Amino acid sequence: MDTLSYKTVSANKATVNKEWVVIDAENVVLGRLASEVAKILRGKNKPEFTPHVDCGDNVIVINAEKVQLTGKKLTDKVYLRHTGYPGGQRKQSPKDILAKYPERLVEKAVKGMLPKNKLGSQLFRNLHVVVGPEHKYQAQKPKVVDLSTNN
Repeated sequence: MDTLSYKTVSANKATVNKEWVVIDAENVVLGRLASEVAKILRGKNKPEFTPHVDCGDNVIVINAEKVQLTGKKLTDKVYLRHTGYPGGQRKQSPKDILAKYPERLVEKAVKGMLPKNKLGSQLFRNLHVVVGPEHKYQAQKPKVVDLSTNN
């Protein structure tokens, strides 16, 4: 048996094939959407996945305002943040976030599913969340990924 043919191929910045992908968030549950987007951003859907390299695709999420939350999460879930000042803890529900900045709800869910390090920050820059069906990335010729058939 020829053992040289069984070498593990490790991707690097030069050999990675990055593509552009469009995902429609209309009537998709937020957590399921975020986990699929995180997998694509990380590159776990590719055979040449390497854990320490940005080998994922650029993802465009359209119709971010039409994402669904199950149960009573729309009103009962709480997002906490702190201003940095004493007594500066602020609470927001997903309903408040959807009303003012709908794209941030999807961004926050996806960011929580990425690694908490420099690589995670780099991967997060490949995410583009858009309110409505139109986006400005037509020149990249993105391919459409349908999450309903993916499961």
